[in-house]
Amino acid sequence: MTETHATLPPGAPAFPPGRYGRRRERGRRRPLLAALLVIALVAALSLVAVRLYRQYGDPNYDAQVITYTGITDSQVLVDFQVTVPEGGSAVCLLRARNRDGAEVAREEVTVTARPGQRQVTAQHRLVTSARPFIGEVVRCRPPA
Repeated sequence: MTETHATLPPGAPAFPPGRYGRRRERGRRRPLLAALLVIALVAALSLVAVRLYRQYGDPNYDAQVITYTGITDSQVLVDFQVTVPEGGSAVCLLRARNRDGAEVAREEVTVTARPGQRQVTAQHRLVTSARPFIGEVVRCRPPA
């Protein structure tokens, strides 16, 4: 004969009282703890992002390619614009790549802004080892 309890839903196992120890109550949710952990994680990731931006991202030296023209088997003419601190200068790394993406030229170019200006427009001819497909500015940094 089996004992049926009025409080048990149908199909739930009925354990004899006192045999298996005290049954645990349903786990309490701890939304405050979870929220605090999420806030701490977001804060830590934000600090890492700010630190990396300060270390590697420098908005004072921003470059854009305006156009690349004059493509021949041995050269490409790159027109580019650089934002520098007012009246400052920058060293920009230019490169040319062929259709396969292989680098066929690389050169550092120094550009200097006139006093009171922040934008410098420059043109540079890259001599290449093979026919280039594209000319680009990789990065600009403050002069050493």
